[in-house]
Amino acid sequence: MIRLLLAAVTALFVIVPSESTAQEQSRAILVLDGSGSMWGQIDGTAKISIAQDVVGELLKTLPDNQELGLTVYGHRRKGDCSDIETIIPPEVGQHGAIVEAVNAIKPKGKTPMTDAVINAAEALRYTEEKATVILVSDGIETCNPDPCAAARTLEEAGVDFTAHVVGFNIGDPEAIAQMRCLAEETGGTFRTADTAAELSTALAVIATPAPEPEPDPVSLRAHAIDGRNGPRITEGLIWNLTSPDGSILENQAVADIRTELDRGEYVISVLRIADEETVEKRFGIGSVDKQVVLELPEFRPSATIEGPATAIAGSTIQVRWSGPDQKGDLISVADPQTSSPWINYAYTKDGPFLDLVMPSEEGAYELRYVSSDHRKVLATQAITVTPVEASVTPPDTMPAGASVLIDWMGPDYKSDVIAVTAPGTDQLINYVYTKHGSPAELMLPPEPGDYDIVYRMSQKNRILARMPVTVTGLQYSVSGPASAPAGSDVQVDWIGPDYRSDIIAVAEIGADNRKYLSYTYTKQGSPLDLTLPLKPGRYEIRYILGQGSVVQATTEIEVTEIGASLTAPETAPAGSTIQIDWQGPDYRGDIIVISKPDEPDRSYLNYSYTKGGTPLDLTLPALPGDYVVKYLAGAERKSLTTSEITVTEVFATLSAPPSASAGGKIEVIWTGPDYRGDIIAIGVPGENYQTYSYTRNGSPLTITAPAKPGNYEIRYVMKADRRTIATAPLTVH
Repeated sequence: MIRLLLAAVTALFVIVPSESTAQEQSRAILVLDGSGSMWGQIDGTAKISIAQDVVGELLKTLPDNQELGLTVYGHRRKGDCSDIETIIPPEVGQHGAIVEAVNAIKPKGKTPMTDAVINAAEALRYTEEKATVILVSDGIETCNPDPCAAARTLEEAGVDFTAHVVGFNIGDPEAIAQMRCLAEETGGTFRTADTAAELSTALAVIATPAPEPEPDPVSLRAHAIDGRNGPRITEGLIWNLTSPDGSILENQAVADIRTELDRGEYVISVLRIADEETVEKRFGIGSVDKQVVLELPEFRPSATIEGPATAIAGSTIQVRWSGPDQKGDLISVADPQTSSPWINYAYTKDGPFLDLVMPSEEGAYELRYVSSDHRKVLATQAITVTPVEASVTPPDTMPAGASVLIDWMGPDYKSDVIAVTAPGTDQLINYVYTKHGSPAELMLPPEPGDYDIVYRMSQKNRILARMPVTVTGLQYSVSGPASAPAGSDVQVDWIGPDYRSDIIAVAEIGADNRKYLSYTYTKQGSPLDLTLPLKPGRYEIRYILGQGSVVQATTEIEVTEIGASLTAPETAPAGSTIQIDWQGPDYRGDIIVISKPDEPDRSYLNYSYTKGGTPLDLTLPALPGDYVVKYLAGAERKSLTTSEITVTEVFATLSAPPSASAGGKIEVIWTGPDYRGDIIAIGVPGENYQTYSYTRNGSPLTITAPAKPGNYEIRYVMKADRRTIATAPLTVH
């Protein structure tokens, strides 16, 4: 078995130099499996011992000028996928050192064979020179999830990279597939060494390989990008492609290169016309398609920027600029220590001289011309931002809830404020804009305690000045009668600051500060009148600050029941006016109403105010039926008492000629209630009337006929609800 494995590996090394001269031979690294599975035995001998003997015999057969190195994996630590070591670099004359290193291997760890191949390729500088790796492994990959993808990457990036693989005593189909893929994706050879018969067949093929056919050309795709990780450049490029034999493509004015190439080494270059920047790249073509990306320096159109060398924090400076002025281009101020292209900015579309607001903090900054094209910075100028000064001076006395005058000094930038905050915080409680001048009238919080008066700059809400203050408490009290009738006005004495919008209110006990039933502004003086609720019960009278609706003082009051009475006829004609005798509180706004039974108190048909005294007149509805007369008190329209009434039908008659001339006069004899506002009218049936005369003109009365001939009707129309209670036909000719 040792001789068979030696033959397999030797055959691979025969393939490596082919029939080349020593100068043309590729540099190679042997990658040897040192994982724990190499302690497994074949015919009673450990696989690592077999491999050590094979390598020792192999190196005796290789020419002295063969550059060979050694990479081993899994030989130092258990369970470590990074246990990969290139023990011997690829150099001439290292055969003895390699034998010594191989014999010292004590298998221990995992099988990172893919990463070991990558490690060896990098040691061979595979992206610059022709390189060969020979992998001998006995197990499946246990670290890299995709050996095939790694092999394709090596082939695409390498000048002429090849990996040959020997699968040593492999029975796992997945392991065989991985090793085969590593070899075939790089143009290498895969062989297994398992039994003597299989190995003899394999060695016969390797030892006398058939002549390789001429490789098919492979596809080259090349494009250029604008700077590191920049966008693809699609115009304004000149390409050249050469090989050692001469020029292949010359001065091609295209966006990218797409061509077919044979195996070999090439040089591709690209020139950007706009700034004459050029870059070239050397690459190799193997057996797989190749993609080459050339990175040109980031393109920066010509631009200038000019501004002052220093400026005060938050101030507005004028900046002069020149540049491409493309849509979205801007002039900014930025912190050169961060990746952000701006702190503040202005668009170039607004002209060659721009106003630019400086940062709120002092320090070293840059003025920049920022292109809309991927936010490239085309021009810069350093600028030093100097500190901005501000101060606040509050008065000696600071009563809670008061509006006080604060003297201040500061830049007075747009939307700057003088404010009161909780101690040491930036959260504003009340504020006033500095644009109103100094001193600033600032309303203090309603609650006594420690606060800060601050000057806050609008940009970044930066606090420029802070002064601690103590807000002192004030005396508050309210007093009124112990009890009073529901809905009545009571006099309330109060003590308090009488700030704008302060009120004296009545509310249910325990109700929210803003849930009051009636109120009067303290600006009415002390004492003041306060209207009580119409619902009997216990309530509280409150002094409520206009700022924040804070309750500062309370006193309880008992609201007592009130009554009323009504005297009305049991029946009356529809639309008539009746007299109602009543008794009740006669509060402002109290009314006597008539409504349909079971309707809400606020839903009524007619009404009269009690302020007119008793008795009062109340007009009944035009439709007959049962109704209710109610006494409704106050703004709440609470019903204090009711009286039922039946409204009876009213009748009318009409007597007139059956026809009349258009526009002529008609005499109508009528009977009816003759209520104030009742009329005799003429109109088309189902439509509004066209002519009319008031019944107050007596019977008979004269009406003008419509000017248009046709069929009409004469009507008796009550004022109440404009109800028609009698009709007679009329033809106008």
